[in-house]
Amino acid sequence: MHLRDEPPAGSTATCERGRARAVLVPVPLTRDASAALCVRRRRCGSPEDGGFLEGDDVLMNFSFSDRSERLRKELLSFMDEHVYPAELVYAQQLSDAGSPHAHPPVMEELKAEARGRGLWNLFLPDAEHGAGLTNLEYAPLAEIMGRTKIAAEACNCNAPDTGNMEVLHEFGTPEQQERWLRPLLDGEIRSGFAMTEPDVASSDATNIAMRIERNGDQYVLNGRKWWTTGALHPNCQILVVMGKTDPSAPTYQQQSMILCPLDANGVTVERSTTIFGYTEPEGHGLLTFEEVHVPASNILAGEGMGFLIAQARLGPGRIHHCMRAIGVAERALELMCERADHRETFGSPLSHYGNIRDWIAESRIQLEMARLLVLKTAWLMDTVGNQHARIEIAGIKFAVPEICQQVVDRAIQVHGGGGISDDFPLAYMYAGLRSLRLADGPDEVHKLSVARKELRRQRERRGDLRTPA
Repeated sequence: MHLRDEPPAGSTATCERGRARAVLVPVPLTRDASAALCVRRRRCGSPEDGGFLEGDDVLMNFSFSDRSERLRKELLSFMDEHVYPAELVYAQQLSDAGSPHAHPPVMEELKAEARGRGLWNLFLPDAEHGAGLTNLEYAPLAEIMGRTKIAAEACNCNAPDTGNMEVLHEFGTPEQQERWLRPLLDGEIRSGFAMTEPDVASSDATNIAMRIERNGDQYVLNGRKWWTTGALHPNCQILVVMGKTDPSAPTYQQQSMILCPLDANGVTVERSTTIFGYTEPEGHGLLTFEEVHVPASNILAGEGMGFLIAQARLGPGRIHHCMRAIGVAERALELMCERADHRETFGSPLSHYGNIRDWIAESRIQLEMARLLVLKTAWLMDTVGNQHARIEIAGIKFAVPEICQQVVDRAIQVHGGGGISDDFPLAYMYAGLRSLRLADGPDEVHKLSVARKELRRQRERRGDLRTPA
């Protein structure tokens, strides 16, 4: 889950060259945040390096494409007609199962309906295996799915499967894709991502100590992992595992990723960790790997490619998290306004009081700002690539969850004691958003990346080449 934003050795450069510096022209807020912003892109590096010519004007268009708008309307209809009515059914079936790690039957009904409506694998930009949407087109759809826990899984757009499918699609061999990617795309199985370790500070991924050692035509895995999301889901069959294949190699070539079946001999799921006391159906597993033998053909993209794969996986994963987080906060704001209008104190509705109106106004504007920053980042990912948009990705990863958490916190306060109970979804929302500030890298790591870039930019502006980067 935790990874610092450092480039793997030999990867594409992550400096200013070829990146878009956007000067935004303010536009009025719109209900659905669809907007067009004009940007002036200045050249950073030479045209041969992919830099932009000085003075190029380009339209940063945030309006929904026709296809995105059609899918958005279809998704909203699906949510109203099937997903929201299934929330209580899902919860009841989960309770009746007698285990927190169960698969409620209603989920399969939702998946069938979503697939029939063309709302399937929307996250994958490849048109053959997914919907073929750009990040900008997918953004409003992910936000809608974020409004409830069960929508993303219903559309086969849930983490960690989305990231693992992207890894298999981009780096998997044809055999690996046929064995694991195809059933994941079809929603037949689930997967887990085993990266974070309990015994080291995994926010610095160079600390990861798990060993993946070659032994003839096999690799042998030894180590411990935790926060392996998905490992306790009854349909989980495969893990993407990160560990060290060569501790003597250059820093960013020591790590590799390998596919490990969950039922391989030596893999033990010890328990699931909780989040503020909540136990997720898919679980966040603490796993032990003891002399686990897997075929050498299970290695992903070759030895030493772990960091490259991680960066490719976590970039889209981070923006997907932020898109869904805005959906969470939008629903919390709706609940806040409804409660404020219908709850009275001292003879007046809560919505009549200035401090409540302040919270509502601040929440609306903060969400608009967060959404626009996410849309800008999505646009950059689509136009200059994930690697060149990595600072913007880092920025939204710490800014958006914090904003959304503030919105939910205000909604909790307006609900009083009910807000911290499970009678409303707000406490669960808060737990998820707070944990998101650690998942896929803690806030502090992303702030370091943004600050380091800004300091470098300011030094270059001053011509101060003596100051260390």
